Amino acid sequence: MEYTKAIQVASSDPKRVEELYQVALQSGEEDGFRKGLETCYRDQPDNLLLAAWHYRLENTTDQQQKPGAETHERASSNWKLAVPLGVITGLIFWALSDEKIQFLDHIPYLFLLWAPIATLLALGFLVFTAKRSYRRAVFAGVGLLGVCLYVLLIAPGQGQGYHRHYLDLAAIHLPLLSWIALGLTILGLGSSYQNRFAFLIKSIEVAITAGVYLIAGVAFGGITIGMFAALSITLPEALTRLIAAGGFGLIPILAVASIYDPGLDPANQDFRQGLSKFIATMMRLLLPLTLVVLAIYLFVIPFNFMEPFQNRDVLIIYNVMLFAIMGLLMGATPIRAADLSERVQTALRNGILAVGVLTVVISVYALSATFFRTLQGGVTINRLTILGWNTVNISILILMIYRLVRWERDKWAQSLQATFSTATVGYIFWSLFIMIAIPLIFR
Repeated sequence: MEYTKAIQVASSDPKRVEELYQVALQSGEEDGFRKGLETCYRDQPDNLLLAAWHYRLENTTDQQQKPGAETHERASSNWKLAVPLGVITGLIFWALSDEKIQFLDHIPYLFLLWAPIATLLALGFLVFTAKRSYRRAVFAGVGLLGVCLYVLLIAPGQGQGYHRHYLDLAAIHLPLLSWIALGLTILGLGSSYQNRFAFLIKSIEVAITAGVYLIAGVAFGGITIGMFAALSITLPEALTRLIAAGGFGLIPILAVASIYDPGLDPANQDFRQGLSKFIATMMRLLLPLTLVVLAIYLFVIPFNFMEPFQNRDVLIIYNVMLFAIMGLLMGATPIRAADLSERVQTALRNGILAVGVLTVVISVYALSATFFRTLQGGVTINRLTILGWNTVNISILILMIYRLVRWERDKWAQSLQATFSTATVGYIFWSLFIMIAIPLIFR
């Protein structure tokens, strides 16, 4: 909607202006309404209705930029629940970390189940802190447990040549399904794309925070073991596992408690300072570097064209690259485009569009190599998985490019947010397909 003209027409009708504002809120176009109002106010500074709206929106912006004391108080009280749950998670991880405890003599139970275990306790932290969404947490938790039980029951019935590949895939995809269970608990099924996109951004922040905790934990554990080794004291194996696996178990819930306020919806979280601002800035700085690397890589492909057709490791690298670029584009997308100048918005939009186009070209090239290998050697578990993920991610990128080109330029950020929100549907579908259908196809 063109809010500037609509507000000009309704500049003497308080009811109509309020209706326009409510429409903007429901459609995620609050920034457009704000810009239109400010334009009209500059043209008619003596209009009392427009002046009142100007100061109303100004106060709203100030409150968004400065989270209140109530939010900080609620976040600090979360540690009373987060720390005990983190300790419980660590003890469970420690109990499962014995190398003798392996599933089908192939994969340790800890490697397979760490994410669902941490997620179930994180769900408890979220709902008991927020005091809501209990039913959604139960459904999500039961669903996640059901998938884990399905994996444990169906894998032994597969042939020797298949169950190992399936368990490797399960170890990779159960963390993704665990993240989906968290999202369903926080968002529900009828959430707006703004809330879903905000959840995606907070997920990136939690992952980076967990990485920082992990680095600190590895340093602490190494120093502790080194100090005893300096005295020629070898710590018992059980104690070493407690430091390593138990310490790792503390990280997931502590990372969630550090970044996410369960009392607020994802869209109302603080994105304007601290780690949020750092991550957004870092992703945007990486964008031109990624564009240069992709352009150079596209240039050198013809000189080594058949490599991915002959080497499966190259295809794995392509797949990892595709996921990394999806995360980069998501992290570079602003929550509120109005926080950036028009010049920065234009450069960021063009950069995201260019990276998306080059990534599609390279990914289609890699996908054709996977198809070629499949036609030559037949369909395997790994090839079907890669084909599916590449198709999902390429489809998302094409949709992103289409919306960036077709949507109005002042709504480019909303188009990206809507696209990445839509992507979650594809991720849910294909993850469930791999976990449930793959063992039925390959037996």
